[in-house]
Amino acid sequence: MGTGVNDNSRDTQPPDETVSVVIGVPVNRAKAYILQMFLENQREIQQHYLASQLVLATVERDFVDELRSLFVSTGLRGAVLTYDVVKPYNSVSKAWNIACGREAIRKYVLSETEASYLLCMDVDMTYDPTVVGTLVKNIRGHDAIFSGYWLRDNHGIALTGGGCCMLDRRALARLTFRCVEFKGGEAILDDSLLELDLFRLECRVKKGFFVSISHYENKTQARHMHPHRVGIAMRMVNSSVVRYALIRASLILHIHLPWRLKMMFNRLYGPLSD
Repeated sequence: MGTGVNDNSRDTQPPDETVSVVIGVPVNRAKAYILQMFLENQREIQQHYLASQLVLATVERDFVDELRSLFVSTGLRGAVLTYDVVKPYNSVSKAWNIACGREAIRKYVLSETEASYLLCMDVDMTYDPTVVGTLVKNIRGHDAIFSGYWLRDNHGIALTGGGCCMLDRRALARLTFRCVEFKGGEAILDDSLLELDLFRLECRVKKGFFVSISHYENKTQARHMHPHRVGIAMRMVNSSVVRYALIRASLILHIHLPWRLKMMFNRLYGPLSD
């Protein structure tokens, strides 16, 4: 696992016209409580990277016109997709909504664009406007890169979450966003299964805290992550081999083992913070 920090501050360099990237985000009304702030942040990103575009995917058909109007009023490049949630008849987890949304975006990127990268984000976060350039610089020699951020509800840090993950086009063509749900509604999320598949396909993955990310609990309260080096404890528990073993064990045991271990650690020692 590669580690590193972002050494790019907000600078006065001219806009980059060369980096072709799609920022893909599943969205629904319930989670879109900072939508205007998120879109303004995306506008800043697009001002830095002129070949970038934003693709929102929603299962709520009656949300589409509003989202498209916001694209126009904010001056954003991109598209709004609709998709269906395909899941087992007795499923109860909301994980399927996100996985199916990201899969719809993946298919769109490969079939409708020539983008070199897909950058997965979440609609309840804002990012350093230079995020694209920073991740492109750090993904060199790798197939995927994760930048860590604070989780909501005091659940610690996700170093490999889907809220800031960049995949190059070759890796994207070999993967499928998916989730698994067990009896009782416990699920393994798409970002965990993405890690599993990246390891299985022998993809090169880099993990670290490369960019500043703010994760909003509500319209006004957020936890902020800034670039820094990965601590020894976090490097160990998030190594690709350890994560692969835990996720594989989860599929066998029908429990989300990494999440349960994280919650147990949080109760004993508090959220892991570096």
